[in-house]
Amino acid sequence: MSSQKDMSQRPLRVAGLFAGIGGLELGLKRAGLETAMLCEVWAPAQAVLTKQFPDIPLEPDVQHLKALPGDVDVVTAGFPCQDLSQAGRTAGIEGEQSGLVSHVFRLLQKHHPRWLVLENVRNMLVLDKGKAMLHLVQELEALGYSWAYRLVDSRFTGVPQRRQRVLFVASLTEDPRAVLLAEDAGEPDESNRAKDTHGFYWTEGLRGLGWARDAVPTVKGGSALSIPSPPGIWVPGNPAGHRIVTPSITDVEQLQGFDRDWTLTDATADKKSGRDRWKLVGNAVTVGVSQWLGERLLNPDEYDESEADRLSDSARWPTAAWGSKGKRWRSYATMWPQHRPYTHLMDLVERNGLTPLSHRAAAGFYSRTQKAKLKFDEDFLVDMKQHVEWMDPERGLSTDGPSSVGNGRSLTNAA
Repeated sequence: MSSQKDMSQRPLRVAGLFAGIGGLELGLKRAGLETAMLCEVWAPAQAVLTKQFPDIPLEPDVQHLKALPGDVDVVTAGFPCQDLSQAGRTAGIEGEQSGLVSHVFRLLQKHHPRWLVLENVRNMLVLDKGKAMLHLVQELEALGYSWAYRLVDSRFTGVPQRRQRVLFVASLTEDPRAVLLAEDAGEPDESNRAKDTHGFYWTEGLRGLGWARDAVPTVKGGSALSIPSPPGIWVPGNPAGHRIVTPSITDVEQLQGFDRDWTLTDATADKKSGRDRWKLVGNAVTVGVSQWLGERLLNPDEYDESEADRLSDSARWPTAAWGSKGKRWRSYATMWPQHRPYTHLMDLVERNGLTPLSHRAAAGFYSRTQKAKLKFDEDFLVDMKQHVEWMDPERGLSTDGPSSVGNGRSLTNAA
C-alpha cells in the first residue's frame, strides 16, 4: 500500500498552538480530525488541556517550540487577542501578546502543513486601519500561501451567544475559499427567537449595550481589570429582584459549546471568584464554529468567485475576503454559513443558578443609561430601576428565592 493512499485514509492531524482550553481542537475532533500536539503557556489552561486531552503531548511555550510534528496536516492558532480586542489594550498586532503570532510564521518556515487556521476578534479588521490583517496577509504570502477569511457569528451553530470572530484559513496547495466561502445560508429569520428574554452588557451603557434578543452578547474573559464580568440577562417574566440576572460559569461554558465544568480542575476549583475560569472560557473558540470548520476542511465545496469584487490596496478590510500574491478580492458571504437548530437562551441556562445582578453593578449601569444618548427599551429601564431599588442593601431584603418563573411578558420597542 502506497504512502499516498495511507495519507488519504488516515484522519487529518492537528497541531494546536495557543490552544487555550481546546475550543478549536475539540470542534475539529468532533468533525473527525485528530489532535497530534497542543501548545499552551498559561498554567490554568494547561490544567484543562491535561484533563480533557490526557493522551495528547502538551508543549509549554510556543516561543521555545523548535518544530511541529512531521505528520501534522492542520496547524491551528487562536493567537492572543489582548492587543487586538476592544476590551483589551488594543496595542495592535505587534503588541506583547498578539505579536506572538510571529512564532507561527517561524514554524511554518520549517513545516508545510496542508492547512493553517487562525482565529481572532473582529476588531482585528479595523485596528490601526487594518494593520493587523495586512501583517498576517503579507507574512503568509511571503511564504507562498493563498488565504481567505470570514467573519462568522457563533449563533449560526445554534448557541444563543452573539459572538463575531474572524476565521482565517491559508494553504500552500489547497483552495481556502472552498473551505470558508463556498457555503452561505444568508441572514437568519429571527421570528423564532424568544421575544421576552434579552442579553446585554451591564458594564457598559454610555456608548454601547450589546443588546441581543434571545441570546447574550459576546462572553468575555473579564473586564480591563481582569475582573469577571458575565453578561446580563433581562427576564421580565421573573419575580422582582430576579428580572436582571447573570449566568453562571457553567452556563457560559455551554454558551461556548463545551460541557458543563469543562474548565473545572484542581488548579481552578479553589478560586472563589472563578476569575481564571471566566478568562479561560471568554478567550475560547466556540466549539460549534470549529466543528463546522473541520467539516469544511474534510469536505470543501466549489467556490464561485464571480460573487467577489477586486479590492484596492487602500480599501478597508471587509467582513470576508480572499487573495494571494498581493491581490485581494472582497467576498459577500454573510456571517451565517449555516442555520443550525437554535437553542433558546432560557432553555440553555440553569434557571436556579442565575444570579441577580448586584446593587452596585445595577446602580452603576442604570446611572449610565440616564446620561447616555442611546435608546433603551422603556420596560427594560423600568425593570432595571426597580431592580436597583430591590437590591438596595438598606432595604435589608434577602436575594434568596426562585431565580425564574414562566416568562409572561413580551418586549416592545426593543433598542
